Amino acid sequence: MRVRWVTGFLDTPSRVAEPFWQAVTGSRLSARRGPGGEFATLVPAGGDAYLRVQVVGDGPARAHLDLHVEDVAAQAGRAVGLGAAVVLDDGELVVLRSPAGLLFCLVPWQGEAVRPAGGRSLVDQMCLDVPVGGFDAEADFWAALTGWPRRAGSLPEFDFLLRPDGMPLRLLLQRVGGTAAGMHLDLACTDRAAEVAWHRELGAEVVGGYERWTTLRDPAGRAYCITDRPL
Repeated sequence: MRVRWVTGFLDTPSRVAEPFWQAVTGSRLSARRGPGGEFATLVPAGGDAYLRVQVVGDGPARAHLDLHVEDVAAQAGRAVGLGAAVVLDDGELVVLRSPAGLLFCLVPWQGEAVRPAGGRSLVDQMCLDVPVGGFDAEADFWAALTGWPRRAGSLPEFDFLLRPDGMPLRLLLQRVGGTAAGMHLDLACTDRAAEVAWHRELGAEVVGGYERWTTLRDPAGRAYCITDRPL
């Protein structure tokens, strides 16, 4: 599969966190779409959009990926052959579930190609949190699905997929305990302490501090991380 673009979706039972993510990303909210106005795009100051918000009917607040491809039906069939299961096919997009249970969508590519630049920080990574027992199978699935090579991370609990130049989100895979897989967004920044302080002023809550990253929850309770990675 040739993934032409990647979008990170923030799925939330309400709109409570939308002003927070607008501030964090320096973006504006597009006109709302969908029967109930549940969808909107975080439009960057420059480049093509790669972050969207969705009001969902259930909780908790979470995240998912859209992979933009040229032939949705063909690539959905390929994803199923690799071990994914179709959840919904509406004729334009296909919602699937990975072998570990992660929801993602295949959507039509609309010509997106220009990665937005960062300022003091940049949302540039989706972390796939995968229970240890199914980690290798899940990592191999995503590597095969995207065609991005799998590489060992700088710490033993992480692997990552080597994204093509210009792709807005890197995919990191983290070995976690428990039985449920999930996703969360990560930010790179120039000054982690200052960035964390700013996010707290905007309404985020710190839940854990580590040598290279800080874990927070946004106003909707969704976990994300601020990291020391360069922009």
